[in-house]
Amino acid sequence: MITDEIQIRPRYGEVDRMGYVYHANYVHYCHQARTELLRKYGINDCILEKNNIMLPVVGMNLKYFKPAYYDELLTVKTSIREMPHVRFKFEFEITNKKEEKVCTANTTLVFVEATSRVPTIVPELIEEALKNPPKSLNS
Repeated sequence: MITDEIQIRPRYGEVDRMGYVYHANYVHYCHQARTELLRKYGINDCILEKNNIMLPVVGMNLKYFKPAYYDELLTVKTSIREMPHVRFKFEFEITNKKEEKVCTANTTLVFVEATSRVPTIVPELIEEALKNPPKSLNS
């Protein structure tokens, strides 16, 4: 299993009238956490584009447990439980400073060849990168 954590402080514009982080912002937090995990493995959007690879999200589920607030330090833990094949699955757990669970989520992405838009198996460069974790990760 591969895991990583990032910390996020919700900005003022991400809070609704009730004073809570607006629910849709958790999608952005998960996207940011997934992007940072892959970046640590040397995989970023520029590399994907250069290699004619797209990773569209085909499914996402979120479950909310308690509200988060403006400027509250949140930790987003990202996990990859299995190596990808055609689908690439991520799990997320967002907690507050008291280590209380705020939200959980999971996403499913699909490897797609950018020109044809046809799903494909995991590209070798991604498979190899995921097999060689950087020393800075918590895996």
